Amino acid sequence: MTTDTEEPTLTIDELAARAGVTVRTVRFYGTRGLLPPPVIGARRVGHYRREHLARLALIEELQHQGMTLAAIERYLRQLPPDLTAHELAVHRAVVSSWAPDAAETLSREELERRAGRSLDEGDLDRLVAMDVVERAGDAYRVDLGQLRLGVELLDVPLSQEAILAARKVLLEHSRAAAHELSQLLRDEVSERDARHVRSLSAHMQPLVVQGLLTTFQRSLKQELRLWLDDSQADAAP
Repeated sequence: MTTDTEEPTLTIDELAARAGVTVRTVRFYGTRGLLPPPVIGARRVGHYRREHLARLALIEELQHQGMTLAAIERYLRQLPPDLTAHELAVHRAVVSSWAPDAAETLSREELERRAGRSLDEGDLDRLVAMDVVERAGDAYRVDLGQLRLGVELLDVPLSQEAILAARKVLLEHSRAAAHELSQLLRDEVSERDARHVRSLSAHMQPLVVQGLLTTFQRSLKQELRLWLDDSQADAAP
């Protein structure tokens, strides 16, 4: 039980259900150090937080990329131990971007399992508007690379119009950056064997995505800091 100011917690059964794995899997990951231990509360009951759920989602994405358990352990050991659920979701988005575009047709039940939560009609309408989900009769065509992000946006206290406008801005600028970067790669390989182009692209994509993510995060923090400073200055007597 929590108060209005406390972060909701999950039992191990609730965590497993939200993540779409078994309780045995959660315990196994815990023994291997892939998941931090829960907070032990009354009656020796373990309480898990959003960070545990986000870490399970990251593990699932790494598995989808074909990484072995040993490789996943090495990857997670390189991450700071105190990452927030949001930061873990960002890492998952980066990992997801390494793979080719992936879309699957899912039932409503499977869609909710992949989303890690129940979805009402309003939620589905918003996911459709964000081009994350496409209705296909009684099923749903789902962009798996964007699903987690779309679900996270369902809880953002912004209007759908503002979210779609933000998405448009990101798409326009990311396409412009992608065009300029691809031109740089073309110039770089123009004097080399064309067979190297595919190899260069495969090696560069994760690095470029991580670079774009890092620079964008820093720029956004600077903008928010300036916005906060301006707001405090306006509020000062």
